[in-house]
Amino acid sequence: MPLLRSWVESANSADTDFPLNNLPYGSFLADDGEAHCGVAIGDMILDVTALEADGLVQMDDEDAVFAFGDWTEFMSLGAAAWAAFRTTVTEILAEGATDAEAMTAFLVPRTDAKMLMPFMVAEYTDFYASKYHATNVGTMFRGAENALPPNWLSIPIGYNGRASSVVVSGSDVRRPWGQLKGPDDDLPRFAPCARFDLELEMGAIVGTPSEGPVTVGEADAMIFGYVLLNDWSARDIQAWEYQPLGPFQAKATATSISPWIVPKAALEPFRVSTPDRERVLLDYLKEPGPMLYDIDLEVGLAPEGKPETVIAQTNYKEMYYSSAQQLAHHTTSGCPMSVGDLLGSGTISGPDKNARGALLELSWGGKEPVTLDSGERRSFLEDGDTLTLRGAAKGDGYKIGFGDCTGTVLPALDDPYGGRK
Repeated sequence: MPLLRSWVESANSADTDFPLNNLPYGSFLADDGEAHCGVAIGDMILDVTALEADGLVQMDDEDAVFAFGDWTEFMSLGAAAWAAFRTTVTEILAEGATDAEAMTAFLVPRTDAKMLMPFMVAEYTDFYASKYHATNVGTMFRGAENALPPNWLSIPIGYNGRASSVVVSGSDVRRPWGQLKGPDDDLPRFAPCARFDLELEMGAIVGTPSEGPVTVGEADAMIFGYVLLNDWSARDIQAWEYQPLGPFQAKATATSISPWIVPKAALEPFRVSTPDRERVLLDYLKEPGPMLYDIDLEVGLAPEGKPETVIAQTNYKEMYYSSAQQLAHHTTSGCPMSVGDLLGSGTISGPDKNARGALLELSWGGKEPVTLDSGERRSFLEDGDTLTLRGAAKGDGYKIGFGDCTGTVLPALDDPYGGRK
């Protein structure tokens, strides 16, 4: 698909994340002090809440859909409404639109906007679905011969995380306290995490609910859009707690998402198939067509007051299981899925060392520290480090981007209980 041109001239640049082909959904703090829904177009935001208030966009005959300032209510309207709205906004912003001059009153510069959570996260599930990541981690802890658990090639493995910990890009993340136990310690101690890490992921947002098992094709139709996702991870807390039930407090500190939800429709030209299977999947996990996307991804790390170093570059197409497969598997037990459920892909790693999506892998458990452009070295994150995830699908003279997903590590509290007994 070629670049679709807009009367918003900055949207026609090959460098912008937000051409007319994209039209991602976000929430921002408007001049009235309230949260508004907005659509990114070039270096501007189209204020959809204001358009609705003036009667220029209407999704429901009786109720305001965008008045709450996030996209949860809109998602609940279903796929037909999503498509109709996308058509309407495309017509408003397309080059040659007859009411372009009037529409300029509804544009807000992105650089001036404080971004907010774009939807209400109902529940959050994180998966472990990159074969390269799972193999690397398994090799570190169990050796190459037993790197993958016996079930890994047959089932999308995941755990239920904390929806309350999901934050929008730009939110600081404080180093957590927890139980730590070194290999030579007789008993655990309570201390700040010393092996704090990032995980480069994509997040799929469920837009329509389910009451029972769904197929992979049905699951794909349920997905509203995608975000970048950083699953902050306390590796030393995790090492002590994860047996026998898996991650718990190590993953509860924060999960950062990009401020813009890229609708699935914008990613359609970039669909690709999952990798060749080493083991035949059960029928309910088989895909009716390509379910992954060709999305280039990178991680930048900037120490406090220092320039950024890109420490990893990979691609979403490296995943072994797609979000649609993960969602379909999630429903097999009859587990209901809700509007606003968030599914983390799991760390996205590729075959090369610089394509590893976590410092745990990049530094091989701390044994091979990463050297930054500033000359500093990192095995795990230090206080003041800012992490930035970026991602974009590359088209012919344009790209479909997500905006930066950033977070800065703050020092642990001196006393998390404030002296309380």
